[in-house]
Amino acid sequence: MLTKRIIPCLDVKNGRVVKGVNFQGLGDVASPVELAKFYSDCGADELVFYDITASFEERKLFTDILRETASQVFIPLTVGGGINTVEDFDRVLKSGADKVSVNSGAIRNPSLVEEAAKRYGDQCVVLSADVKRVDGVFRVFAKGGRENTGMEAISWIRDCVARGAGEVVVNSIDTDGVKQGFDLEMLAAVCDAVQVPVIASGGAGSVEDFITLFRSVPGVDAGLAASIFHFGQVAIKDVKQAMLVNGIPARPV
Repeated sequence: MLTKRIIPCLDVKNGRVVKGVNFQGLGDVASPVELAKFYSDCGADELVFYDITASFEERKLFTDILRETASQVFIPLTVGGGINTVEDFDRVLKSGADKVSVNSGAIRNPSLVEEAAKRYGDQCVVLSADVKRVDGVFRVFAKGGRENTGMEAISWIRDCVARGAGEVVVNSIDTDGVKQGFDLEMLAAVCDAVQVPVIASGGAGSVEDFITLFRSVPGVDAGLAASIFHFGQVAIKDVKQAMLVNGIPARPV
């Protein structure tokens, strides 16, 4: 079994890390630069940086704060927010990102995934899918979870992977910030549909939630979380220690 990754997520708004519940009620947490350095130093396998209002505000991602953050990080960095063109990929990669996450931009123009994969390679293109149940159906949401596209999520994700997305982050809006565990049903459906790495996002509330995730949906490659790490409720080293005790491979801290 491949090593499972633990990935903190920095949701950045106006140059500050924020966190809410179900994508609502965002509260201030910390400086992304300071938090990124902390996570890089304490055993995170990767880091995700989202400029969460860039798409909604129809602007480009702030690269000044990204450059400063990237300078403090010595683990892979995935960056998203306001990615609408191949030029946006180029700008973000040149600012220090290792991978680029695309969400609303791919919804508007699915060929963006294909174009970026051809230019930079599949490994650079991460599909970030914000998904919520609507009348029992998994639906894709755009603009930071504000807009229901009406598209069925599993087929959408499968199509983007066929176009060249080399990794998928599945953000469950239903479980985001609730801290009652990951959305196992949704994640299992995605893992059954694609053969690329799948990252689980939304719902982590304890060390045990990560153990349940990797045991219940072995196809998941990584667990992503924000508030439990930001507020010190769970330490990355404790997650990894519990994983090793439970026979789940993890990179040592």
